[in-house]
Amino acid sequence: MEKSYTHSRTREHRLKRNKRRLLFVAILLFVIGCITLIVLKVSDSKPPAQTLEQVKKTDTVSDDKSKGKAALQKDDTGVEDGAFVEKYLNQQMLGQKPDGADGKKVAYLSFDDGPSVTVTPEILDILKKQKVKATFFVVGKEADENEHTKNIIKRIVAEGHAIGNHTYSHNYKYLYPHKAVSTDNVMNDIEKNNQVLKSILGPDFSTRMIRFPGGHMTWKKKDPKGMAALDAALLKKDYHQVDWNVLTKDAEGRHKKAAGLINQFMKSVKGREKAVILMHDTYGKEETAKALPVIIEYLKKQGYEFKIMK
Repeated sequence: MEKSYTHSRTREHRLKRNKRRLLFVAILLFVIGCITLIVLKVSDSKPPAQTLEQVKKTDTVSDDKSKGKAALQKDDTGVEDGAFVEKYLNQQMLGQKPDGADGKKVAYLSFDDGPSVTVTPEILDILKKQKVKATFFVVGKEADENEHTKNIIKRIVAEGHAIGNHTYSHNYKYLYPHKAVSTDNVMNDIEKNNQVLKSILGPDFSTRMIRFPGGHMTWKKKDPKGMAALDAALLKKDYHQVDWNVLTKDAEGRHKKAAGLINQFMKSVKGREKAVILMHDTYGKEETAKALPVIIEYLKKQGYEFKIMK
């Protein structure tokens, strides 16, 4: 009987031990299953390699757009609103302190009466080498002369320079008959020039910058009422006329060599904070082209920033 009891106890002990083993195995399997599920969920939440590459590409595109925007903003600092220049010069000529006087030196290189197939390309080459931009006040009949002159106009714009309107004909007898300002004739000539420029540069081209042959200040003195009427017509069209306050006198007096033009320029620019510089790129102005590199270098050394007018 004692032997039977012992055997019964042994069997009961084995059953308990087996139950503990099964329980341990079940718990172990449960833990393994939970860990496996967690690993799978974490893996599913990670983007695939292709998506990561796309993210990198997107970041690169964003960087490129930011750089492009920054470059555009930087380029924009080299463009002056024509309305600002017009007001600045008008106030200065009246003996007033211009509203835009802020201590910053700015040079606006401008060339009248072109394009010419002899001088304008040479000037463009110099500007490109010096990394400086300018404003070209174009005469329509010269621009429309032939394919060479049309290509020069295209080059001016392609290289980042500005185009201004210097009338179509530049004919004093037509624009200022009997030495009086003709609003109708001047406005017709301006619009005719605009059509020429659009035919060369495309229908979307436009310019607000106007420079009168002989200068606004000159004709305002000769015919105040006539110029007042013309100013009103320009205002309706949102045109802005700009004269100059610095000149080389390459179109005044006797013919000058480059050295003479440079000397005259240095006298004229002295004390100018905002220097609107008048030069010419028409036929016979080769000495202007020769003087230009020295003029640009002088302005750079004096701390001037270069801007175009639009």
